[in-house]
Amino acid sequence: MTAAGDVRLSRLYLVCPRCGASRYPLDDRLGVAGFVSPHARKLLSLAGASWSFAGAAGHLAEFCGLRTCAQTIRAVCYQEAGLLADWLHDDKAAGAGFAAASGDVEFQTDGTMVNTWEGWREMRLGVFAQRPRGRPATADAWDTRRLPPPQARVLFGGIETAEHFGPRIRRWAARLGIRDASEVTVLGDGAEWIRNQAQRQLPGAKRLLDIFHGSEHLADCAKVLYGEGAAAAKAWVDGGRRALLTTGAVGVQEHLAAARAGARSAPKRRALAEVTRYFERRADSLGYAERLAQGQSIGSGLVEGACKQVIGRRMKQTGARWRVRRANRMATLCCTFHSDTWAVYWDHQIN
Repeated sequence: MTAAGDVRLSRLYLVCPRCGASRYPLDDRLGVAGFVSPHARKLLSLAGASWSFAGAAGHLAEFCGLRTCAQTIRAVCYQEAGLLADWLHDDKAAGAGFAAASGDVEFQTDGTMVNTWEGWREMRLGVFAQRPRGRPATADAWDTRRLPPPQARVLFGGIETAEHFGPRIRRWAARLGIRDASEVTVLGDGAEWIRNQAQRQLPGAKRLLDIFHGSEHLADCAKVLYGEGAAAAKAWVDGGRRALLTTGAVGVQEHLAAARAGARSAPKRRALAEVTRYFERRADSLGYAERLAQGQSIGSGLVEGACKQVIGRRMKQTGARWRVRRANRMATLCCTFHSDTWAVYWDHQIN
């Protein structure tokens, strides 16, 4: 099977009379492994990382007349993902493009649930990116400004505990040429496992709470204070977010203290105490004003989008259920497809 369709290939099959080893010698020269050519493997892997295996077979036939079955695409994808994982681990070319790019280094991480035969399991994703700085912005323009897209981006992920996932962050940082962790900013949703692993694997890195998650905690508190959908609730959340964006930890605590002074009911006081503790524990991750002034990002949209579009769209389809080992292989394939390493890997495989 080739990218141009099926080709009948006749060649010698040789067997060593002494040791019994057998092979098609011409296959090595042609770069053929099994019955699928390298270019066809690339097409099958791309399709398998984009749609279900059955859907991929239909799309390949429609787009380029390449007719094969879902089982062949499945086998090629899993096999290629294993080769890809080895290449990412061993070949310095995997991180060369990132090291050569320019911009501020960001690391974002999050998790999404995937249905497996052992039940729903969390798949953790990490994204290293280099993003050039944009124009300085004020607190009023935080959500309307245009940020430059990343010049380099690498995704990785798998179904594993935080303790197993954490060391992968450090190994990827080394692979990408990141020698000084203090040059990295870790953006996340404030989960404890993210905070803990960032401290262990990227010591000295700056941390920033995703502004949308900070706003969500204010909004949850506002529902208790003023009722869901109330105009006063929206105004209170807007004021709290503005305090976060301008004066960080000090500003939001003053905003919450003013609300506590007027709260009389126990539910309101509990809600305010909870959100106060939330921001107190993350006081060192609220430096939004500085990053806005420098034209830098203040949200973890890269990894949030990856959870939905890279993993969710492919692996959380109706009725999908995965073996953990195969889910991790598909995650490797999908993450590389959406990284800068995809083209580099296939250049290595084909050329």
